[in-house]
Amino acid sequence: MTKCDLLIRDTAAMTDYETIKTGMDIAVEGGRILSVTKSGTKKFQTEKVISGKDRLFMPGLTDSHMHTGQQLLKGLVLDAKPIIWTRVMLPFESTLTSEKMKLSAETAALEMIKSGTTAFVDAGSYFMEEAAAVYEKSGLRGCLSCSTMDEKGLPESIAMDAVQAVRETDKLYDKWNGKGNLKVYYAIRALNSCSDELVELAAAHAKERSTMLQAHMNEYQGEVDGIIQREGMRPYEYLEKKGVLSDRFLGAHSLLLSESEKELIRERGIKLCHCPFSNCGKAVPDTPDLIKKGVIPGFGSDGAAHGGLSLWNEMRIFRSLMNIYYGVPSRDPKIMPAETLFRMMYEGGAAAVDEAGQCGKLETGYRADMIGIKLESGRLIPSGNLLHTMFECAEAGDVQEMIVGGKILMENREVKTLDEERICFEAQEYMRKAGVL
Repeated sequence: MTKCDLLIRDTAAMTDYETIKTGMDIAVEGGRILSVTKSGTKKFQTEKVISGKDRLFMPGLTDSHMHTGQQLLKGLVLDAKPIIWTRVMLPFESTLTSEKMKLSAETAALEMIKSGTTAFVDAGSYFMEEAAAVYEKSGLRGCLSCSTMDEKGLPESIAMDAVQAVRETDKLYDKWNGKGNLKVYYAIRALNSCSDELVELAAAHAKERSTMLQAHMNEYQGEVDGIIQREGMRPYEYLEKKGVLSDRFLGAHSLLLSESEKELIRERGIKLCHCPFSNCGKAVPDTPDLIKKGVIPGFGSDGAAHGGLSLWNEMRIFRSLMNIYYGVPSRDPKIMPAETLFRMMYEGGAAAVDEAGQCGKLETGYRADMIGIKLESGRLIPSGNLLHTMFECAEAGDVQEMIVGGKILMENREVKTLDEERICFEAQEYMRKAGVL
């Protein structure tokens, strides 16, 4: 008889991005997967059993790029005049308070748990210690940054020089890195908003601490043109000149890439992330070519302001975009099959949270980060190919269980680590005060 902390009995299991096995037992011990075996072939002694009779357990989803500080902007970005960063988002972030950030983090954590996102990368905002406290309590696997900019003309409440900007991340790192399931990354918010000094300092501090450095990259044509005008070279080429690029660099968006930049990304082992719904109004990335080069981007929501935090929607939007832009002209209906998209979610996502080889599979030794999907749903049955049905039809509301590092965060849609009723009440009160209700 084998001892374990948790046993999921007689379930369908999506063990990786292309394999579903039925009638399986998943044993968890010490926060990791102990075994995935045919149900009944191995005896286990455990205090906690979850019945998988009408469930499909699969690796949790990873949001490789989100913004906690923009959670309260939900509904205020759609159809706004460009550029929404300077017109809407930056002014809003400059008004954040510790109370607003706590509510932002609570509603974001709740939304991620309820929609199946077990891990995430926050691109950086303000009052991040308040967010960190919430995320530690939630049990989610999170990578946090401070907003790091030093350009002239920023609102007084968020204006800082390069040394001060990096010092804020130092403080966050010293207090929160390694606490619970949290890590702290350094960030260059956007190259156009950062001096050479800030780029060099942020990169040096990240290297000293062996953590990741992240940045918004090649998102807008105007952004790319601005760096070319300022530096005489494209964004990734500029960072290569500064000695910043490595396999511990995460480039969010990365839409408008030259051939030389794609080669730099491949050679340096850089991690990428696309944010389909947010990116649709900006550019279409050449993801098929990146994948041919061995570069597997992850998926990001870009924060709730861009359509919520559900990654199920992002994957489907991305497939449609790839099909119409690349598949139709080349007459290739499988330009981006479901298996490749799940591979991006799992492999690209694990790379973004610096857990490559640790997350994204239900295999012995991997972290026990998984979600349970209720199969007895009109959307999901009958099915001739369950993996494809998961991609085409599954939604946030189908997620019943969430387990992160072996800890149950949600069971039968009941969140165990956060007070859902209080958070929803406070969010409603926020909306009433804002005149929305």
